[in-house]
Amino acid sequence: MDTNERELKEVLLGGETLTVEFKSDIKPIPDRELVAAVVALANTEGGTLLLGVEDDGTVIGVHPNHQDPSGLAALVSNRTNPSIAVRADLLDIDGERILRIQVPKTRSIVSTSEGLLLRRRLLASGKPEAVPFYPHEFIQRQSSLGLVDPSATPLTSLTIEALNPLERQRIRESIRRYGGDTSLLPLADEELDGALGLVTSVEGVPRPTLAGLLIMGREEILRQHVPAHEIAFQVLEGTDVRSNEFFRKPLLQTFEEVELLFKARIDEQEIQVGLFRVPIPNYDRRAFREAFINALVHRDYSRLGAVHVRLDDDGLTISNPGGFVEGITLHNLLVTAPRSRNPLLADIVKRIGLAERTGRGIDRIYEGMLRYGRPAPDYAMSDATSVVLMLPKSGADTGFLEMILRHEEQTGTAMPIDSLIILSRLRHERRLTTADLTTDTQKSEQATRTALEKLVEAGLVEAHGTGRGRTYTLSAKVYRQTGQEAAYVRQAGFDPIQQEQMVLKFIEKHGTIKRADVADLCKISPFQATRLLKRLTKDGRIATKGKGKGTVYERRT
Repeated sequence: MDTNERELKEVLLGGETLTVEFKSDIKPIPDRELVAAVVALANTEGGTLLLGVEDDGTVIGVHPNHQDPSGLAALVSNRTNPSIAVRADLLDIDGERILRIQVPKTRSIVSTSEGLLLRRRLLASGKPEAVPFYPHEFIQRQSSLGLVDPSATPLTSLTIEALNPLERQRIRESIRRYGGDTSLLPLADEELDGALGLVTSVEGVPRPTLAGLLIMGREEILRQHVPAHEIAFQVLEGTDVRSNEFFRKPLLQTFEEVELLFKARIDEQEIQVGLFRVPIPNYDRRAFREAFINALVHRDYSRLGAVHVRLDDDGLTISNPGGFVEGITLHNLLVTAPRSRNPLLADIVKRIGLAERTGRGIDRIYEGMLRYGRPAPDYAMSDATSVVLMLPKSGADTGFLEMILRHEEQTGTAMPIDSLIILSRLRHERRLTTADLTTDTQKSEQATRTALEKLVEAGLVEAHGTGRGRTYTLSAKVYRQTGQEAAYVRQAGFDPIQQEQMVLKFIEKHGTIKRADVADLCKISPFQATRLLKRLTKDGRIATKGKGKGTVYERRT
């Protein structure tokens, strides 16, 4: 079975998804229906259309009329507006021939040449369907692609009377409190509104922008003109609801009130590190602030639904309507350049001081969990319609925190996020390779290896082996500081001389030894076991017996 056929079988077994569509072609399928299916994919996430496959994944073969890939690609190009360039190829599977059409995700809204606009969505059952793409939904698509800034849109039906002057004073107080852009403080009210983009001129008349209304709008005006604006704060103990508050007030006022509710549920203990007492909260305040602001700023205000902040037995969950913007995925959150669905609103909260000025608030969220020895933030529940952040409820590892604090005191700098991620993984999984860690750092093997070697130089990590078999563990110093000396011995393994003696004693007792036995006995990789056996053979202490998988080693006589 070649690679194409194997990949195709996996797609068929996976069934139809948001990015995979099956089309029967017995009759054959009308060109209009085929082009409509391509348009629906292009207006969503792109994907693959398999022609000649039933909805249940049964391969029935493509009709003779559709066995010209180049002709079909030309048909799609001519029957879409703007034209979609698809890739089509014929594939053989289970004795049948099918046509695979690969559809790109477009950066503009596409229709059929007849003006039919479609997109794909998932039903509650998880099955996809093609539905009409209505004009009021265009803004969602364009903002997710970063083509428009909804928050900069002037609200031409409103005047500046829709803005509450008291909120302007709140802006100034926030700049002072959170260390925002102090150059804004001396500005007159009108100058401040213009500098932040709260108000813009439309035909000579000052009109509030959507961002301006969200920051300074009167509550009754917000309810009428931004019905999607809502924040829910919930506290649950088991199935009992302890708090269930809803807010439709301007963003700064809402942020302050929700933060007060959150702070009331912070419990702290203290530890002594050197001359200082260090507080350990059950939830890091700065991580909460960045996560909550992210949800308010990056949500989709054209999509109904509240921003939810929920504290329960599992931890803290913050969710917002609207998936990740174009270019951001679960696999590049930590490394991609900052992007926002609402750039003007994001800029305002940064200049006020509420959000990280560099746009790297995600780093603060990770730092707020990992430095206390807690699990990493979890975005796994996010999908195309919402971003969901889970900060698991977990006790702090005070020994781990002390180790981080002492290192930062010695170096005079904060521990980099890469280093925190690596140390956290090694703390939980003990021994890992560079490749094991690249998924978590979201960087290349070279960049991850560089971060690892810096930790080795700092004495926090130890390297074992060389080349492809090189692995890493926390250092003896770290295990000693955290009171786990025995765990270090188990993970660090044995030095080369000890390994040789263990192999020879095994042979004395059992007569022969296999490579797998050596790897298991010495807690090393198969590659390292091979090198150890070759070294003993070269030294004349053991001899090889047999070939291939049946190879064993015995004492040389």
